Amino acid sequence: MSTHSVISPAIHYWGTPVVLITTLNEDGTPNIAPMSSAWWLGNRCMLGLAQTSQTTANLLRTKQCVLNLASDDQMAALNALARTTGTIAIPDWKVALGYRYTKDKFAAAGLTPQASELIAPPRIQECPVQMEGELEGVHEMMSDLPGEAKGFIMACEVRVLRTYVVDTLRLPCHANRIDPDAWNPMIMSYQHMYGLKSGRLAESKLALIEEELYRLPAEELRSDKEVDSLIE
Repeated sequence: MSTHSVISPAIHYWGTPVVLITTLNEDGTPNIAPMSSAWWLGNRCMLGLAQTSQTTANLLRTKQCVLNLASDDQMAALNALARTTGTIAIPDWKVALGYRYTKDKFAAAGLTPQASELIAPPRIQECPVQMEGELEGVHEMMSDLPGEAKGFIMACEVRVLRTYVVDTLRLPCHANRIDPDAWNPMIMSYQHMYGLKSGRLAESKLALIEEELYRLPAEELRSDKEVDSLIE
């Protein structure tokens, strides 16, 4: 029988699809943010975003975004976007992670903006799946933590208004279904990138960041006595 032991990961990234979120900055220019803290139920998507990110600010202001899903052949674009931010005044925690300000994310990643039909932010032409969305609600996470860690993460509920897919992903003889054998998204697992069917991809620039730098100050490993008191 397998033996389990206690660990304290700095982050819990067990593996989710890479989403390239496009939003509009205050000056009307587009921003792209790669992220992987996303999950779907029905036509709703929950996004886990840092409260200080440019994408969060744009989403809260405009209530609009496009969720572009990356395929396993877009590693070069993802690495080009890694550790870039659309925020001119870069927060200290992002400076520590090696982030740099980049105004034109489309040019930096060699991607092509494609006009949306229902909202203002553009889609990413190269992404096989594009979902135009509208912000429906925001939940402040980690509100129980003290100091700067309080409310550091926002859980944003987005309603999917319209979904676009390349024809090769459509299940034959079905108008609105995806062929799971044809869908091969890029998956992020602990900062490394994998294809759903192709395995581990080229080296991820995000994986060069020391994982412990993601640990929140108030989330230090509790003693066994503290953990026991929570269980009792």
